[in-house]
Amino acid sequence: MRGFVPTSGVTGHDHFFDTFSKFGGVDKSHTGEWLDEVATRAAAQNEQYLELMVTPPFDHTAAIAKELKWRLNGAFGEFREELFGRGLRDDVAGVRAYLDEAEAGRRKSEHCDDAKRTQACAVQIRYIYQVLRAAPPAQVFAQTLLGFEAASADPRVVGINYVQPEDARVAMSDYALHMRIVAFLHGLYPKVHISLHAGELAPKLVPHEGLCCHIRLAVEEAHAERIGHGVDVMYEEKPYDLLKEMASSHVMVEINLTSNDVILGVTGKDHPFPLYRKFGVPVALSTDDEGVSRIDLTHEYVRAVETYGLTYADLKRLVRTSVEYSFLPGESLWRDRDNFGTPTSSCSRETPGTDKPSSSCAAFLQSNEKARQQWELEKRFRAFESSY
Repeated sequence: MRGFVPTSGVTGHDHFFDTFSKFGGVDKSHTGEWLDEVATRAAAQNEQYLELMVTPPFDHTAAIAKELKWRLNGAFGEFREELFGRGLRDDVAGVRAYLDEAEAGRRKSEHCDDAKRTQACAVQIRYIYQVLRAAPPAQVFAQTLLGFEAASADPRVVGINYVQPEDARVAMSDYALHMRIVAFLHGLYPKVHISLHAGELAPKLVPHEGLCCHIRLAVEEAHAERIGHGVDVMYEEKPYDLLKEMASSHVMVEINLTSNDVILGVTGKDHPFPLYRKFGVPVALSTDDEGVSRIDLTHEYVRAVETYGLTYADLKRLVRTSVEYSFLPGESLWRDRDNFGTPTSSCSRETPGTDKPSSSCAAFLQSNEKARQQWELEKRFRAFESSY
């Protein structure tokens, strides 16, 4: 997007999404280099944990889905068994091999196993399995199933998401079906986390009726724990009820300020970021696709401060929320969700982030990876603040 100027023939939306087909010719063996670049940039910004969206090769899964007859009446269970009968579960090994190769390449580039170890090695990475939502229903179901299977088998895969333009013809016409697919598989794999891109829409992209209910369906039908974008929330049916529901159900919204500007043309007072905060919906800042947008997470924090006048306390809350709603395993450091004032009982007598927690607190941190990352975050806050 660097230097791009929209014209009557090519919008920011079109230019952004057109880039992904150009990446298709890049050999998957370069994924390790990609991980290294992202981790190195994250380390330079004092980031400690990333959840990256990936689509491992799924050619076999797509092929067997195409061979089978899709059930229009929603016989998901039968279709799942037929996919298993054609060897879909075997493709989980391919996902694992893809991540193994990529991570080995990253560790080599960052010298994680020798004396030249770089700071990037300390950045922890997990993966969100992304499903292509613009494909035919049989393929969407099969790839979603593979994502749930991979997340159940490999702890590095912490959740699933849907990608590709939400306003695309198939994505719009099959949206409700996609949410039913996710809901069905959630019932079979309840421990797999769900983060869904929903509400990445604006009135100029789709008819008014197309804005009615994507966020609501993601939350109520598909059990999404996080919503990516959520820009069209005020165009949904009963938007204030939906905001209250998201706040009470602790559904976090990933806010992508630059992405929503260049793709949707929604920014400033027209963006629902302040509204989500007003209604107590948990929010965190995200880059969406920093490579295409030529930004980084620091850029998004600066933009949020300059646009909405956020304070340092506001920024700390955004960062804490991002880790609280991560899909890391284990319990939270904090006793009450969205309240970052009181640690859980095992660490209640501690000052979060100290170098030497008590034996009971240390044991708790050792057993809970999420809490361990939260403790590290508080440690970094203390180090930063002590310099001023």
